[in-house]
Amino acid sequence: MTTATHAAGATPVIRKAGFGRLLLSEWTKIRSVRSTVWSLVLLVILDLGFTALLCSLTASQWSKTDAASQATIKADPTSTILGSGFFLSQLTVCVLGVMVIASEYSTGMIRASLLAVPRRVPMLAAKAVVFTALIFVLGTVVSFASFFIGQPILHSKAPVSLSDPGVLRAVIGGGLYLAMLGLFALALGAIIRHTAAGITGVIGFVLVLAPLAALLPGSLGKHVHAYLPSEAGQLIAKAHQANSDLLTPWQGFGVFAIWTAVLLVIASVQLRSRDA
Repeated sequence: MTTATHAAGATPVIRKAGFGRLLLSEWTKIRSVRSTVWSLVLLVILDLGFTALLCSLTASQWSKTDAASQATIKADPTSTILGSGFFLSQLTVCVLGVMVIASEYSTGMIRASLLAVPRRVPMLAAKAVVFTALIFVLGTVVSFASFFIGQPILHSKAPVSLSDPGVLRAVIGGGLYLAMLGLFALALGAIIRHTAAGITGVIGFVLVLAPLAALLPGSLGKHVHAYLPSEAGQLIAKAHQANSDLLTPWQGFGVFAIWTAVLLVIASVQLRSRDA
């Protein structure tokens, strides 16, 4: 909110901060925090580093790889390339997404934020828009860089081109996946309001639930596994739907978006009804 007077002694006129000002405020907060910069640097290093490492290992061990695995890689080299980078780099997005909101509760800064912007839901929306846009832009750049690192490494074993069907969508989908993952983590952090617990929760969703769901018997385990947020969301970074996939890439991303939207609604209701 801002105040202004038209003449000396006049009653101050209170003007509500527009959404544009909220976006600018959230952008200033995000870029001025050192942890944001270092997390994004780590994202780039891990993604590109693991892409080069794992793709090189795949190429060097090709003769020792069984025929079924070779066929899987040849069917969708893009998924192998992008998946190599996502292996650990996605965890930095999870951590940063939680920290963007939960750290404000831990430090008490959220009270100052809500004092300056009493409209709580627009404040959360502005934070979500700025953070998601940041991760999408960087994630897309990293996804393209990862593809162009892995492509020549695997070319002799599993050639792929950006002009091949589904490949460009998959590479852009890498940025979409990371952006949605960051928004998912932010929403969970807004609900839990504790940095360590929020990070544990989102990493549990990403790394722990999928293996546990796979242990469920029969089609139940297969369906539960397919509809988990990160498992469904990663399909957007595949150029082709595998025979074992229950969802298409866009259906999987839609499932991930629904998970995220539900968490954002819960976070919004909680933000309005609970004290900071």
